[in-house]
Amino acid sequence: MFKIRADFSETFEVQASLAKVKDFFNDIRNFIELMPSIESIHTDANGIVHWKICAEVPLVGSFTERFAVAQSENSDDRMEWSSVEPEKNNLMRYAAEFLPKGANKTLVQFSQNIELRRNSASDFHLLAGFAGEKIISTEMTKRISEALRTFINNARERLES
Repeated sequence: MFKIRADFSETFEVQASLAKVKDFFNDIRNFIELMPSIESIHTDANGIVHWKICAEVPLVGSFTERFAVAQSENSDDRMEWSSVEPEKNNLMRYAAEFLPKGANKTLVQFSQNIELRRNSASDFHLLAGFAGEKIISTEMTKRISEALRTFINNARERLES
């Protein structure tokens, strides 16, 4: 099994109320508008959220992957979305935890994990076997981290305006 992983986690403060921040992260339109690499996100009639993400990885080139997720937790201080069954190849989990730091300040812990699985490297991309799992995973993590940091900066700007 050929596996590529990308993980991201960051904690940041936002000068906005807990309710405003939670509403922001619960609205998928904000991800579409503020995160680079997102080609589309839509919710189907069953409540499944379908992400279409494009990534540029050195040695491999550009590729687009689709992920189907559903909300697996929505409590006062945490939201999480996870891959839906029976998906086994394109797995994604993203979560946001919220901690109020005052009336208009919220600490956010945001994380995203992606795993792409294929029977062989060539099922993923013709050059994937040449590059190898480790190099592709490292580059994918770098690209996703850049996109998510851009999203966080854009989110902070929008929430604080």
